[in-house]
Amino acid sequence: MKIEGIGKLLRIYIGVQDRYHGQPLYEAIVVKAKEMGLAGSTVIRGIEGFGADSRTIHRANILRLSQDLPLLIEIVDTEHRIRTAIEAFSKMLEEGGNGALMTQESVEILRYRKGKEADDENKE
Repeated sequence: MKIEGIGKLLRIYIGVQDRYHGQPLYEAIVVKAKEMGLAGSTVIRGIEGFGADSRTIHRANILRLSQDLPLLIEIVDTEHRIRTAIEAFSKMLEEGGNGALMTQESVEILRYRKGKEADDENKE
């Protein structure tokens, strides 16, 4: 797969303790993204933050390792595929009753190729 040009960046902000059907929500989202054939996803763990459902600031602390720290999931793909993904992820967030924030923005995809395709192009 090769993607270049204008695309969309989807960001989903959730908490480490958010669940979907008994499994961590971030894992469920990554699995769903893979099933949908999206270009890829990255989960980034925050060290401090708060959101709509939080009345306190959650921060990483050696004495509180199990605290509900923020997570950010980033997915970049074409506009059409991101739009479809937003529908699927919105249902997951609603079904789990999890507080979350989703944003999207336009991005310029400079290069996205699987390793084999990149190797083949370099041989030409």
